[in-house]
Amino acid sequence: MSISFWFASVAPLALIAQQAAARDVPMAAPDVPTTEPIAADGEGDEIVVLGFGQTRQVQTITAADLERLTPGTSPLKAAAKLPGVNFQSSDAFGAYEWSTRISLRGFNQNQLGFTLDGVPLGDMSYGNVNGLHVSRAVISENLASTTVAQGAGALGTASTSNLGGTLAFVSRAPSDEADLVASGTYGSNDTIRAFARIDSGDLGGGLKGYLSYGYLTTDKWKGFGTQRQHQANAKLVKEIDTRGSITAFVNFSDRRENDYQDLSYDIIARRGLRADNISNDYPLAVQIGKVYQNQVARSGYAAANNGSTIGFVAPWTGAGFTFPAGFGTVDDAYYDAAGLRRDWLGGFTVDAKLTNALSLTSTSYYHHNKGQGSWITPYSPTPAGALGPDGVALAASATSTTGLASPLGFRTTEYGIDRAGNLTRIALTTGPNRLEVGGWVESNTFQQARRFYGMNDGATAIRSARDFQSNAYRTQWDGKYDTATLQYHVADTLDLGDLTLSGGWKGMRVQNRANLRVGTLVAGRIEARDWFLPQAAALYRLGGGAEVFASYTENMRAFVSSATTGPFATTQNGFDAIRSTLKPERSTTIEGGVRLRSGGLQLSAVGYHVDFADRLLGFANGAGIIGNPPTLNNAGSVRSYGAELAASYRVMPPLTLFASYSYNKATYRDDVRNAASVVLQPIAGKTVVDTPEHMAKGEIAYDDDRFFARVGGDYMSKRFFTYLNDRSVGARVLVDASIGYRLSGVGGVLEGIAIEGSVTNLTDKAYVATVGSNGYTASGDNQTLLAGAPRQWFVTLRRGF
Repeated sequence: MSISFWFASVAPLALIAQQAAARDVPMAAPDVPTTEPIAADGEGDEIVVLGFGQTRQVQTITAADLERLTPGTSPLKAAAKLPGVNFQSSDAFGAYEWSTRISLRGFNQNQLGFTLDGVPLGDMSYGNVNGLHVSRAVISENLASTTVAQGAGALGTASTSNLGGTLAFVSRAPSDEADLVASGTYGSNDTIRAFARIDSGDLGGGLKGYLSYGYLTTDKWKGFGTQRQHQANAKLVKEIDTRGSITAFVNFSDRRENDYQDLSYDIIARRGLRADNISNDYPLAVQIGKVYQNQVARSGYAAANNGSTIGFVAPWTGAGFTFPAGFGTVDDAYYDAAGLRRDWLGGFTVDAKLTNALSLTSTSYYHHNKGQGSWITPYSPTPAGALGPDGVALAASATSTTGLASPLGFRTTEYGIDRAGNLTRIALTTGPNRLEVGGWVESNTFQQARRFYGMNDGATAIRSARDFQSNAYRTQWDGKYDTATLQYHVADTLDLGDLTLSGGWKGMRVQNRANLRVGTLVAGRIEARDWFLPQAAALYRLGGGAEVFASYTENMRAFVSSATTGPFATTQNGFDAIRSTLKPERSTTIEGGVRLRSGGLQLSAVGYHVDFADRLLGFANGAGIIGNPPTLNNAGSVRSYGAELAASYRVMPPLTLFASYSYNKATYRDDVRNAASVVLQPIAGKTVVDTPEHMAKGEIAYDDDRFFARVGGDYMSKRFFTYLNDRSVGARVLVDASIGYRLSGVGGVLEGIAIEGSVTNLTDKAYVATVGSNGYTASGDNQTLLAGAPRQWFVTLRRGF
């Protein structure tokens, strides 16, 4: 792939950058619309910073809050308590990627923007084509803050998907003092979590760094299987007097997780929320596969012979036509499925103060990914002659009348990402004015293939879903997808004392190319381009700690390059029909609010209105029996409006209260029609799927340097998982809690050692967590739900946090 470098945005003045790094908060100049906020003076130990001085709705979760969660917990789960944030996951850590979902104001995960130290993480969707999930990008203990912009990200955010907001993650800076930090956790389902970080301290001349390692293994809370991850992070910083700094980092992750089974209401009614795959019983999975294939063959024979089955020979002898007791359909349980992801992410940043008024920051990065989605399935039986993992051909089963080796097959979706880019920003400060110009360029080569591997008919499976596979007997399709991204921005901020005005624009061009190597999918090119996407905002300080703000933002989401999503996920004829008319999705966000700070009290109240146009939806053109694959079409617009309230109150130095409430009304404005204007889905006026109307969160936290405790509650109203709103999951309340004690003031190696106990889902609530794991349908039941984890407990011994 080609690696390009371009001037783009990442940070402000070097002096401010150094101060922010020292405090482990995001690098930013006060009230700059292209960056995320730092904590105001005196707020360094706050749990949540509500964005004072910012012209947009922006809130920051600090390291103090991240440390209160069970080690290994996703920072997305920490951000879930902020207003407007809908976060779901079926595991206690919030890190199981198949189930993890985050949305803001009705915009789902692939319509948001995510960055780590300015480096783009793509849209963080499962099977990500342009980045990686934050749970793989950085070890959670190495995060300094998470900043959420619910309505509009900064102009300089390196994202082409941020229609509805951004999450900016900032990693911690190396310590000035040499130190060893470590923790060990044990808990439910034989969870073992270990972490260690060695800080070099200042080695002289401003050179310092750290090396850290994290390990997690846990059994699934239902069914059988494990979820395991190795991670390593390294960072090195060289400060150059008062003129700036150079930072380099390398992060590695190897994550392998057995999947939980997707559920429907029908499966839940028959088998319960604890229904799962049968990875412990390969002969049972083989038996279910044989019965299913016998049923399908008999049905096909009867259809071809006027309903008669005379002369029919089943493909599998001795299996019969009835599923084993407790199973009603072939989709009730599969033998196994898993997700495998191995990532390297590295880069370096030059932060230079060129003059007292002029600064430049440039970040170059590279990301390599190897991934595999595994599914051992009865829908693709293994033919005789397919190779096993040892390269030996598999013989036909003695019970097969059609020469099959097994009723099961191992289907993979295989991923490879090689992307490189650069962000550079130049900022000029003259008196009350700050002008910034920057850009971002990225070249991304994404390789994706669908392959099938041989399984056996025996007592034990010859392949594991958590291993990368070899010796495929069939490649259904194999494509190479190239994406070239060019984005620039211009931003200006004028500080007139009590009044701050900011404005600017960004422009982007994203070119997508598909090169098909095997199969009958798409080869071609499509582009999304808009050189002027404006943003304007104002902040007025009323005095007495009160301020009001308002902002206006336009954004566009570029197309993605993939065989399984986006405009290339169809036939060549289907793509040719839409390539000249398909429009990228767009949003227009207007928001305004008030903030108040008085003593230990912080208050924020915001109202917003969002128009989301040219919504993309894949649907079939023609009767399903014809076999026309779905194509992507613009399916009208969405309108949402709502309000978000947040309050943080430090009752006394050890005790802090936090609460938030969100109201969101998001509805489809148009029916879904095909090219002939025939209504396919009469959804106008219906509520957007997976969008709760009401959310309320609360938390009590206590920390007196020795004893510490936390309890939090999370309420969410019902969520629809059909476009016609005839199926939904009910409201739920979840409670998490933790308690601990640390040694303080004792000195020596014992200083800072702490023991902590934590419980998730304290009330053991049975509920559906994730909706839409397999997408959404117009109406009716759908196998697209994932159960939430029951009560889980963990005990952690740590030092140095």
